[in-house]
Amino acid sequence: MLGELGTSSLTVGLLCATLTALLWLRVALFGTPTRPARLATAATLTTAAVACGVLEAALLRHDFSVRYVAENGGRQVPLYYTVTSLWSALDGSLLLWLLVLGGYAVLLAGRRYPARLQAYAMVVVSAVTVFFFALSCFAANPFRAVDPVPADGPGPNPLLQQHPAMGVHPPLLYAGYIGLVVPFAFALAAPLAGPEGRGWLRVARPWTLVAWAALTAGIGLGAWWSYAVLGWGGYWAWDPVENASLLPWLTATAFLHTALGPGARRAGWNLVLACASFVLVLLGTFLTRSGAVASVHAFTDSPLGPMLLGFVLLAVVASTILTGWRPPEPAGRTASPVLSRNTAVLVNGVLLVTIAAVVLIGTIFPLLSGPLGGVRTSVGPDYYHRTAVPLAIVVLLAMGVTPALRVRDRTRALRRLAVPGAVALATVALVGLLSRPGLPALTAFGTAAFVLTGLAGELPDRLRRSGRGRLAGLVAHAGIALVAVGVAGSSAYGRDAERTVRTGETLRVADVSVRLVGVDRRGDSGGMAVRARLRLSESGDAERTVTPALRYHPARDTAVTVPTIDTGLFRDTYVTLIAVSPDDGSATLRLAVNPLVGLLWAGGALTAAGGLGSAIATARPRRRVGMPREGARPASVAVHAGAAG
Repeated sequence: MLGELGTSSLTVGLLCATLTALLWLRVALFGTPTRPARLATAATLTTAAVACGVLEAALLRHDFSVRYVAENGGRQVPLYYTVTSLWSALDGSLLLWLLVLGGYAVLLAGRRYPARLQAYAMVVVSAVTVFFFALSCFAANPFRAVDPVPADGPGPNPLLQQHPAMGVHPPLLYAGYIGLVVPFAFALAAPLAGPEGRGWLRVARPWTLVAWAALTAGIGLGAWWSYAVLGWGGYWAWDPVENASLLPWLTATAFLHTALGPGARRAGWNLVLACASFVLVLLGTFLTRSGAVASVHAFTDSPLGPMLLGFVLLAVVASTILTGWRPPEPAGRTASPVLSRNTAVLVNGVLLVTIAAVVLIGTIFPLLSGPLGGVRTSVGPDYYHRTAVPLAIVVLLAMGVTPALRVRDRTRALRRLAVPGAVALATVALVGLLSRPGLPALTAFGTAAFVLTGLAGELPDRLRRSGRGRLAGLVAHAGIALVAVGVAGSSAYGRDAERTVRTGETLRVADVSVRLVGVDRRGDSGGMAVRARLRLSESGDAERTVTPALRYHPARDTAVTVPTIDTGLFRDTYVTLIAVSPDDGSATLRLAVNPLVGLLWAGGALTAAGGLGSAIATARPRRRVGMPREGARPASVAVHAGAAG
């Protein structure tokens, strides 16, 4: 019953999405009223919500006649992880994708923009919706029946049952990924809308900020989740799926900066960046859902690969054609001097795109090396450390220089750079003398000090004269500088050791030691857990007991680590149980000391909060000028500067 209802909702959703695209196309071509198209958009969202609700009900009722429930549900799975099982596997995650995409479509349809620009943008969004509904209907239908019906299921991947971030991280990532469809749609709509499309940047930027903030939060939360669950003590491994989330973030960041002020007049550059961001989202979707890459984060092999790759190529072709056919740029522009804020913003954008190109090459090279050379070659972290990391430090430096260039007087601009420069040099000298962390970390520390000092000096001026959006941008930049300090500190000063110890023996790293007291085993219907009882000792602190564990899940025939993380003000002590001897007399332990890693999470939170604050400030209602009535098609119209998503 539930399976049939779910399949019917997907079929109706595909029909509604197709009708929605046709109705918005009619609005764009003939200027017809938008009400039918908006109703069809709402109906499409409703079908996606019904499909998600039906699958969620099947999971909660343990209806193992539904294929997705039989493969990912289980009677022993806790309620919270039963709910989050909706997006724990490929087919269910596509339903969440459709739900978020439908939500963005309804929000976009409900705003007031120039008629043709909005209509063509809705055609693009609706076409993307049609494609993903078709994927769910024909290639990834989670509601197919199972015969015979099993008595129980294996539950979701055990790694997805280890941390409450499972309920937040994927939806945040999806909100970021899918939100980039709106600037993509406006970028494709702008050339088609004629004179009405000239103001597309103003209406696209708030949507981009919302998506960028969600994507930033999703990436940061994912790094924290990986750090807390996988047991390896790190937070970023340059994994292909991790890179898939970083790529659109880089190009979207470049777009947000080049779309500001006079730089916004570089229409072709902004069109390309807006299109590239969503194309990279589609490429990441292909990588994670086709089985093309081996990753702990990726879904298993699926038949979706050829269809997703075809859609990526179609998006590239459409973007190439329409970005090459754009309305003429307004006249009367004046060139910016070489040493100016606009030039610095453009340089920063170029650097971000260069980093994205470097990461993209490293991500897809293993996929191409096999067919081209006969041997599949892997790309390790060293490649990214030697290419992307130095470029990122240059971006950070440019981020610190740019605010001073707002001052037209070069002498005053140099004076504004003097104090941050002095603080940066002092930081390099002091840290270098005290700890000798190495040139890369020392450069990152100095550059971050330069940025943070410059932002602190700019804060009083922004509080007096600038709006909330500029202040939020300052917060986001400060967050990125803190992330840089956290990455540099944890990389340069982190220490770890791995060894097998017997009961009573000690494993030591720096001034931290753990002593094995004993091993406990516990079994239940859901599997077996093995815990190592350890006495953790740090200099100046009293001993305390920590219990890292290994959990075995027989339904998936998988063992997962459950590390213990002792978080302090300046560092984390990270203990992982790797293996236990059959007689419980010894255990293989990994002990790591990770300094300054907390700055990563604080910096990521500040960056996401700054992006969200900028979006809210940009979305404040302003006086509408020349807004056309429904169905009207004026030759030119002033764009509502406060439009937002």
